[in-house]
This record gives sequence, structure tokens and C-alpha cells, in this order.
Amino acid sequence: MTQTGPILAATGLGKRFGALVVLEDVDFTVGIGEAVGIVGPNGAGKTTLLNVLSGRYAPEAGRITFRGADVTALDVAARCRLGIARSHQIPRPFGGMTVFENLLVAAAAGAGARGRMAEQRVLETLALCGLLGLANRRGETLGLLDRKRLELARALATEPALLLLDEIGAGLTDGEARGLVEIIGAIRERGIAIVWIEHIVHVLVQVVGRLVCMDAGRVIADGEPAAVLRNAAVIDAYLGSATHAPAHG
Repeated sequence: MTQTGPILAATGLGKRFGALVVLEDVDFTVGIGEAVGIVGPNGAGKTTLLNVLSGRYAPEAGRITFRGADVTALDVAARCRLGIARSHQIPRPFGGMTVFENLLVAAAAGAGARGRMAEQRVLETLALCGLLGLANRRGETLGLLDRKRLELARALATEPALLLLDEIGAGLTDGEARGLVEIIGAIRERGIAIVWIEHIVHVLVQVVGRLVCMDAGRVIADGEPAAVLRNAAVIDAYLGSATHAPAHG
């Protein structure tokens, strides 16, 4: 049966930590194969939203469906097996394992791949992410860019239908970030839906077709990237924060 409608839909999400409200009545959808960017000032609730969508945090209010099924009560591992994978801003390679072994674990745990099928999956993912030459290096010995590539590759090895990226460009030079953009663009061309949080907006808009801006735990704009970046509420949110003002290059 062919799925119609969004691959992921969240309605009325609410999350608080003690008295601090981090998400308030957030509605968020992702279409099949769509790439959506999330921007906003520090403390806007962006990473918390990703944590709720991935299953790391349970919302106090709201509902999340993935491929038409309610996944609100499912944890990270269960959602990963269904096809939701994420990367973290600070790469977290499995210590004591090679790059190849890092991906092999991900392919087995997330996609249930075994034997030759798992090895083939790992090799294809290493090639896509430019890591074949580093397959036998231990993950913790890599430099920052290659750790970022490994973080992305490990998520891909689980065979996701939806990939959640949290500031994967953070700490990279413009040239290094461009290399990641090429990889993420290739991932999108494979039909994998992407939700990408990024402060480097001119990098983000090279991949995404839709931009969502958050501020103080709420969605304040959602639409075509250029229109969102011209939105007065978005400009006010950035100029009222610290150092990152949106730029559309």
C-alpha cells in the first residue's frame, strides 16, 4: 500500500524541564523525501524538538506519528528500527572500534542486517560518506571532519527513511561544510527525508526546500527558505539573540 501524506507528523508537542517550558504546542510535519531545515536562536528548542522526535525525550503533551503509526511512546531504539535515525552535534563514535565496526554495529542494531548483507551495506555507506580509506582506523582517532562523516555514516547504516541532523556543520570551515553538503544532497537524492538543524544558514539552504524557524519553544515561521529569512518575526528573533543573524547566500 502506497503511503500518502507526511512521513512524520507531530501535533501539539509540549516539553518542559521543571518550570522551564522548552516546547509549547509545536506542530511539525515532514513529507516523504522532503528536506526541512530548522533555524532559530540559541535556546529556541531546536535540539529538544529533535530529541522528542527521535525518542530520547518523551513529550508531556502532543502526539507523533511516523509512516502513519503512533510512535509517541516508543524509545530511540524502537524508532530507529522503524526508520528514524539521528546524528549528534558532538560526534560519539563507539570507542575501541574501527570505522567499519562502528557502521557494522549500526547496520545490525538499526536495520537488522547480518553477514554479507550487513558488510555490503557498510561498504556502500562508507563510499557515500568518503570514508572507505579510513575503514580500519579507530573512530576516536579521527579528526573533527572525519568524525562528523562517521557520525553521519553510522546513522545512514541503519537504513533510515528519516534522518535527523543536529548542527553537523558546527566547528567546520566553509570548505569542510561544503563537502558535507554534497554528501547530504546525495542522501536526499536517494529519497531519504531529512530534518536538519543548523546555524550556518547559507549552508543549510543549499539542501533544504523548506525552512522552519523556532523561538522560545514555538514555531514562528514555516515555508520557502527565502521567505522565512525575510520574515520580520525571524529577523527579530535572531537580532534579539547572540551572534547568529540569518544570511541567505
